[in-house]
Amino acid sequence: MSFGIKNLKFLFNQVDISSIVLFRIAFGFIMFIEVLRYFDHNWISRYWIDVNTNFPFWPFLSLRPLGGDGMYFLFILLGILSIFIMIGFLYRISITLFFMSFTYMFLLEQARYLNHFYLIVLLSFVLIFIPAHKSFSLDTLWQKHIRSKYISLWCLWLIRFMIGVPFFFGGIAKINPDWLAGQPLQMWLSDDTDFPLIGRFFTEKWMILIMSYSGLLVDILLVPMLLFKRTRIWGFLIGVLFHLMNSKLFTIGIFPWFMIASTTIFFPPNWPRTVLNKILRKKWLQNDTIVKPKSAVVVKSEKHTIIALSIWVLLMIFIPLRHFLIPGNVSWTEEGHKYAWHMKLRSKKGKGVFIVKAKDNSFTDTLVLSKQLPRWQYRVAVTKPSIIWQIANLIRRDYLKQGKEVAVYADIKARLNGRPYQQFIDPEVDISTEPFPIWKADWIVPLSSALPTHAPQ
Repeated sequence: MSFGIKNLKFLFNQVDISSIVLFRIAFGFIMFIEVLRYFDHNWISRYWIDVNTNFPFWPFLSLRPLGGDGMYFLFILLGILSIFIMIGFLYRISITLFFMSFTYMFLLEQARYLNHFYLIVLLSFVLIFIPAHKSFSLDTLWQKHIRSKYISLWCLWLIRFMIGVPFFFGGIAKINPDWLAGQPLQMWLSDDTDFPLIGRFFTEKWMILIMSYSGLLVDILLVPMLLFKRTRIWGFLIGVLFHLMNSKLFTIGIFPWFMIASTTIFFPPNWPRTVLNKILRKKWLQNDTIVKPKSAVVVKSEKHTIIALSIWVLLMIFIPLRHFLIPGNVSWTEEGHKYAWHMKLRSKKGKGVFIVKAKDNSFTDTLVLSKQLPRWQYRVAVTKPSIIWQIANLIRRDYLKQGKEVAVYADIKARLNGRPYQQFIDPEVDISTEPFPIWKADWIVPLSSALPTHAPQ
C-alpha cells in the first residue's frame, strides 16, 4: 500500500492554476444564469410552493420546502453565492454554503431529478476542497499569503475526472438493446424534421441508427480524445457540436453550455494564461512550468488526500454500475437508475389509480392520481416506484389521521420506449406495508412486453 501511495507523489506537483480559475468563474457564472432562469420562468413557485406535497429523495424523506417565501430567499442566496464563487469572495464559505443549499433544493423533489443538477451537487462538493481562489479572486486582496499561480495536480485531475464521468458512463448506459435498436431516439426525432440540414432524414431508420451509434461513440470516446494532445482539438470540436445538437433537439437547460465550458479543463492547465499573455503581450508564467515537491516522501496529509481521492473515485465508479447487480431492466424498474448518468435513454409513460381498502372491509376507495398532482409531477410519479411508495404511505397516514386502518394498492400500468402498456406495479400488494425500494422490490412487475419493430406512435 505504501509503495502505491509513494508512486502517487506526482499528484502533488504544482501546475498552473489558471484553467481551474477559469473553471471556477464559469461555474459561478452559469449557476447565476440558472438561478435567473428559475425566477424568470416562475419555477420556484411551480415546483415547491404551488404543490400539495413534494417527494424528497431517500434517505431524506422528511425534508420539506422552506415555508412562506423561504424558497425564494433560498434562490436569492444561491444567486449571491454564485457571484461570490465567480469573483472569489469568501470562496471556501461561499462554495460550502452553495453546496449545502443547492443539495437541499435538489433533494426536495424526485420528480425533478436532473442529471446535470446531480453533477452540480458533486462538483460543488469537490470544489470545497480545491483552492480555486488562490489567483484572480477578491480573497487574494486581503489574504496575500494564499496568492499563488500554482495548484496541486490532483485538483486538476479531480475536476477532469468529474467531467469525464458523465460522458463515459453515459456511453456505457447506451449499450442496451433499446438504444442500439434506435429507441427512444426514433420516437423523439420524428417530431424534429425541421432540424437544419439533416432533419428531413429523421424519419429514416438509417439516420436514427447513425444518430444512436454516434451518440454512444461520442460519450465513450470523447474523454480519451480530450486527454491526448493529437486528438484534443478534434475531441473538443466534436464535443461542442454534440452539445449544440443536444441543446437544439432537447430541453436540457444549461447542461450543454456548462459541459462545453467544462471540457476546456482538458486543455493544458496554463492555456488561459497563455492566451492572455499573447493578447496582453505579458509573461505571467512560463508555459511549461511544473514545480515538483522538494521531498519525494509522501507526508501524512498527502496520504490522507490520496486515500480520500481513492474512495471518491471508487464511489463514482460503483454508483453508476450498481444496477448491474440488480435483476431486471433498469429503465423499467428504476432500481439503480438515478445517479448512473442514464441521460435521454428512455421514453416512459404510466397511468393508473390507487385502491384504498379498509382493514375491516367497511369501504373501498379509488384515488385517481392525475386529479391529485400537477401534470409535471404526475407523469413522473406513475413511472417511479420510489414515488409510488411515498404516495401509498402518504395515503395510509391520511386515513390513519381519520382513525381508519387501511391497505393501499397501486394498480398502475406503464410503457417503455413505445412498447404496449403492461402492468407495472403488482395490484395485489399493499405498498404501504412494504419497505422503501432501495435495492430490489418484488412488487415491481418485470418487463415482459417486446420492443415494437415498427416506429411507435
